[in-house]
Amino acid sequence: MYSLVASQYRSRPQSLSQALGDPLPAKSGKGGVKMAAPLRIQSDWAQALRKDEGEAWLSCHPPGKPTLYGSLTCQGIGQDGIPEVTASEGFIVNEINKKSIHISCPKENASSKFLAPYTTFSRIHSKSITCLDISSGGGLGVSSSTDGSMKIWQASNGELRRVLEGHVFDVNCCRFFPSGLVVLSGGMDAQLKIWSAEDASCVVTFKGHKGGILDTAIVDRGRNVVSGSRDGTARLWDCGRSACLGVIADCGSSINGVAVGAADNSINLGSPEQTPSEREVGTESKMLLLAREDKKLQCLGLQSRQPVFLFVGSDAFNCCTFLSGFLLLAGTQDGNIYQLDVRSPRAPVQVIHRSGAPVLSLLSFRDGFIASQGDGSCFIVQQDLDYLIELTGADCDPVFKVATWEKQIYTCCRDGLVRRYQLSDL
Repeated sequence: MYSLVASQYRSRPQSLSQALGDPLPAKSGKGGVKMAAPLRIQSDWAQALRKDEGEAWLSCHPPGKPTLYGSLTCQGIGQDGIPEVTASEGFIVNEINKKSIHISCPKENASSKFLAPYTTFSRIHSKSITCLDISSGGGLGVSSSTDGSMKIWQASNGELRRVLEGHVFDVNCCRFFPSGLVVLSGGMDAQLKIWSAEDASCVVTFKGHKGGILDTAIVDRGRNVVSGSRDGTARLWDCGRSACLGVIADCGSSINGVAVGAADNSINLGSPEQTPSEREVGTESKMLLLAREDKKLQCLGLQSRQPVFLFVGSDAFNCCTFLSGFLLLAGTQDGNIYQLDVRSPRAPVQVIHRSGAPVLSLLSFRDGFIASQGDGSCFIVQQDLDYLIELTGADCDPVFKVATWEKQIYTCCRDGLVRRYQLSDL
């Protein structure tokens, strides 16, 4: 399934060179850098092109070359409600429907499909939304905001269901357990909390961190969870007994992102120095990935606590995710997305760089991934497509987090909006 890397990047260069631009020479002996020639479009293009003679701007940014500017013009609305759109010189409209438009810039061999939100939820929070997640059944969403609140809402229409109150200061991260009935959150108050999504009660509070909790991960079905903190530690917790099972890592630097993944059999995770607690459930053969503020990406055996690798990047690592049992992605503050193979991590498989804006979230999706950045861009790379899919709507406001359920993608943004995209609109 996760073929978007390593050998697949090499065996399908035509497809991905169209999507991401040709690789540039590697810097300082590391893996090649894929620089995109990203196409950009007016954030509200779908509304602008709904009216006769309506216009929307376009641009193409080839690395090291002048930006190409263009426009789209609506020539009328068809009987099916789909606008008839023409592009200015240098750009081609390949396809259009009510919520998506596929544009090419032949001169730069660039092509993107832009997808407008299916619906937008504006009443959940009053300020910037920093995190969100969707339950395993797709029925509920949870989100946290700089307005200090954490809320559970109906994923179909954004209708408020519960307010989760108990953290002091901002809630940095929130996610559903696999059951979809329980929520895990971490805040600037250095507390990790577990909540009932049914009655909004806080059933467990974990204390032990000395700094704000920045990210969490759930191990298997959720008997154990992992937290990463500004205090530089990653901790493993026993949910049943509300106890810390151990400090997995002490980095001396903020841990901005954590991810847990099942390791391929070929990877040596080492052996624990002490017999693991019987309260550790599902930690065997798992890797823990830590995205650190000190420009380091750290991987270790979750049960063994033994190092697997330590990779130094170009800037602070903000987020990380596993694509498979040996492939991973990690994003930095200066806009690099590193793709690494755990079996040979010294040099990246490749580095994707679209802009200098911070990479804020990464999510494995189908045979590729979704990434969001601090300049409002949010895009899907899929191995079997000759173009990028750009999720539009955020106008230069950072998109902090992405969550998916089946063919629906949800994003949360500094503008205080949750956007829901429907991939069937493609």
